Amino acid sequence: MRLIFRTLFFALFLQFTNCSDKPDKTENSTPPVTPSLKTTYSKDFTIGAAINEAIILQKDTLALKVLKRDFSSITPENIMKWEEIHPVADTFNFDLSDKFVALGEENEMEIIGHTLVWHSQIGPWMNTLTDSTIMAKYIKEHINTVAGRYKGKIHGWDVVNEALNEDGSLRESVFLKVMGDGYLPLAFKQAAEADPEAELYYNDYNMWKPEKREGAVRLVKLVQESGARISGVGMQGHWGLEEPDLAEVEKSILAYAALGVKVMITELDITVLPNPWDMEGAEVSQNFREFEGDEKMNPYASGLPDSVQLKLANRYTDIFKLFLKHKDKISRVTFWGVGDANSWLNGWPIRGRTNYPLLFDREYNRKNIYDSVIGLKTQPNQKLAL
Repeated sequence: MRLIFRTLFFALFLQFTNCSDKPDKTENSTPPVTPSLKTTYSKDFTIGAAINEAIILQKDTLALKVLKRDFSSITPENIMKWEEIHPVADTFNFDLSDKFVALGEENEMEIIGHTLVWHSQIGPWMNTLTDSTIMAKYIKEHINTVAGRYKGKIHGWDVVNEALNEDGSLRESVFLKVMGDGYLPLAFKQAAEADPEAELYYNDYNMWKPEKREGAVRLVKLVQESGARISGVGMQGHWGLEEPDLAEVEKSILAYAALGVKVMITELDITVLPNPWDMEGAEVSQNFREFEGDEKMNPYASGLPDSVQLKLANRYTDIFKLFLKHKDKISRVTFWGVGDANSWLNGWPIRGRTNYPLLFDREYNRKNIYDSVIGLKTQPNQKLAL
């Protein structure tokens, strides 16, 4: 009897020991992987980011990691602008632009060229020209050389950038003064000749405003009626927590799509900071030095309050709801930067401020905004709260 009892006791002991040695599946299970922006929206529109020199040269490794994971399109912030790539009449500098294109190709990203014809950050000698024939010659040479170099590699070009005033009239740029509105069709015709396969865009800020919208429609029709090819309109998204009214943004999306062109949301970032009342859109020449060091204009230098973070997340949610509503018309959404640390809004229109306009923080961690934007697709009925 004792032998039987000992045998049963030993068997029970072994069973208990084996059970206690089994790993806890809950503790050791792999946590779920958050889907990336580009995969989440892959069936809706391309998700892009503007990148700076540090990312292009692969020095900012944290930003590069985020870029590869979450974005499928890249736009250069500055290195393809005229004064950078063509600083002297007979000199072109392709070092950084070659590296930019190579980065996109290596990672199978959609590459956007920005920008061919813009009154700002232009080759300085262009501002001295008074003869329309000579100016046309330089425009053709610039576009043919730059766009031609990357023929077959660039998905689309911002051919003309910010050619409109706020009232919808054509900006009094050096191009308009010397050549009249003829420079617009010329630029698109030359870009199409330099790279017949690339998409060709007009890009501008405040494209949601009714008067500017009407001006943009006239501009697109001018190019179309000339026989030149224009593929799309880029609506820059340098917006705020309250403005613009998304109903006006929607009207613009519909108006541009009705022209038979694609619509892109470009340069998207949402400022959380107050700006001078007389600031005019994203006009880069503005610089309000009198407000530098003013704490009222830089209220979140030590961190963004939870209440403002929630407001920013909800603003992005409403914006992306609108984009999804019109995903049949919108082909790309590009953020102007990867993380808050490298956003131009830290230094414009007032230098030395701390802004929080993007989906990744200063250490490139995902913010609650990221979760809200992803959640529109993965948890469409979610409600955000503190």
